[in-house]
Amino acid sequence: MRYSQFFLPTVKEIPSDAETISHQLMIRGGMIRKLTSGIYSYLPLGWRVVRKVEQIVREEMDRAGALEVFLPMVQPAELWQESGRWSLYGKELLRFKDRHDRDCCLGPTHEEVITDLVRSEIKTYRQLPRNLYQIQTKFRDEVRPRFGVMRCREFSMKDAYSFDVDNEGADVSYQKMFAAYQRIFSRCGLLFRAVEADTGSIGGRFSHEFMVMADTGEDGVVYCDTCSYAANLEKAEIARPEDRDPLPDNVPPCEEVHTPNVRTIEEVSAFLHVEPKDVVKTIIFNADGVPVAVLIRGDEEINEIKVRNYLGCDELELADDEMIMAATGAPRGFAGALGIKARIIADYSLIGMRGVVMGANREGYHVKNVCLGRDICALSFADLRAVRTGDVCPHCRGSLTFARGIEVGHVFKLGLKYSKAMKAVYLDNNGKEQYMVMGCYGIGVTRTVAAAIEQNHDDEGMIWPVPIAPFQVIITPVNMKEERLAQAAEKLYQELQGENLDVLLDDRDERAGVKFKDADLIGIPYRVTIGPKKLDEGQIEVKNRRTGEVAAVDLEKAAVWLVEKIKGEEDSLTPLLD
Repeated sequence: MRYSQFFLPTVKEIPSDAETISHQLMIRGGMIRKLTSGIYSYLPLGWRVVRKVEQIVREEMDRAGALEVFLPMVQPAELWQESGRWSLYGKELLRFKDRHDRDCCLGPTHEEVITDLVRSEIKTYRQLPRNLYQIQTKFRDEVRPRFGVMRCREFSMKDAYSFDVDNEGADVSYQKMFAAYQRIFSRCGLLFRAVEADTGSIGGRFSHEFMVMADTGEDGVVYCDTCSYAANLEKAEIARPEDRDPLPDNVPPCEEVHTPNVRTIEEVSAFLHVEPKDVVKTIIFNADGVPVAVLIRGDEEINEIKVRNYLGCDELELADDEMIMAATGAPRGFAGALGIKARIIADYSLIGMRGVVMGANREGYHVKNVCLGRDICALSFADLRAVRTGDVCPHCRGSLTFARGIEVGHVFKLGLKYSKAMKAVYLDNNGKEQYMVMGCYGIGVTRTVAAAIEQNHDDEGMIWPVPIAPFQVIITPVNMKEERLAQAAEKLYQELQGENLDVLLDDRDERAGVKFKDADLIGIPYRVTIGPKKLDEGQIEVKNRRTGEVAAVDLEKAAVWLVEKIKGEEDSLTPLLD
């Protein structure tokens, strides 16, 4: 491609409304332009990168045995009502009526559509397993689109769905997709981690997120410094602590104390001259309409997703004043576990706790010297709190630490969630109907492009990994009006194209400095400079965009040299392919 014929409008200034590096550089580098809030047009440079990512995704999905389909973006409400998600999904689901007054939506995902297709076509166990995927535009009406294409409303996504006869088969399908995702992101040249994750609104039994590691990432990642354990903040587990020694005989009995106008942990600690870790928070939740008291140490934070998963409830929210009064007999701020009319669960951090302070279920009063196990017996212990740096790994008892990441992929074991709701069944070898066991596997294609920039950039611009770079080589003759420089550039351009490399020839009548700035901004991995002094010696200069290293290469050998370099980089990024 010749720069003079390419549509590549670069921008010098940083856009005022671009918050993230990827958003700034995708606009400055002529990759995208904003149409309206959360919706972007892709220009040729940006679309080339998207297509490179798509190609890697297709190759690895096909390699894993998945078959490509293309499903409608407009979906009838009946399917979503059948699955139960029409009323549950929220305002991100863009609903509308067609000219016949039928309710429809723009698909944010395709579980309902694919389940409807498969239940209509697959009848017996002999037609299973099956894995179908697509790469298609999705729409989620985000309340606050931000960060460019990182969190936008319209985006490109690869979504795959597996159907198996039983859980064992579903586990095999899950592992195939897990391995395929590892190969995809390795081939894209990205540093990533697969982390355990909550299934969220998609549902299912188990899931992993694939996180591209970047300091600018919006998601927290917790990982062990000893073993391979990693999880997102919502899912991160903490090891159960060792049980404490039996309670000694000299611990004083509970004592109710007057604490006027004292409600918060800080106020209680200051008033009673104790540490926050010696105060127990009693948080009343409404779990599917039933009050549940969750106990946690005063210096810790509750993880509501852990609470919801432990209880197995569909809806979990903080109890209102009426429910709190009914369960405790006191207003908000004085709840405690003693005499409470609710189920009690406590965080692991409270195992064996002695002499702690908690609410007395009486306005203006707290209780001292409470011992869990002596004064409160009808309770269960579970991992319910938010993880902190230095917590103990649940797998090897190593130390947990934090990093930042950008979610680019998510794999789910859906189980029977959709097949039961939508009656997706098959006949087993005994002629008996069974529900298909499903899995779901998504990759944000355009989000992966933005994540690659967040992980690969410097002050000058983007630094593309070779496999997803819009062009692998940019040829920059310092003066196109000098015929011998233009001829040398044209010769090398033709040779590299003959080797099936993606090459951009900067044939503009611009100063060399402008060309170099643009080459660095758009992040082409190798920049070839053709200048009069080096050409007099039969050489060109090749600069590696990532390392900054400059090599003098004979012009006659330059094509072979560049092919070897680029192939070597691509091969180094595919360790999982064999």
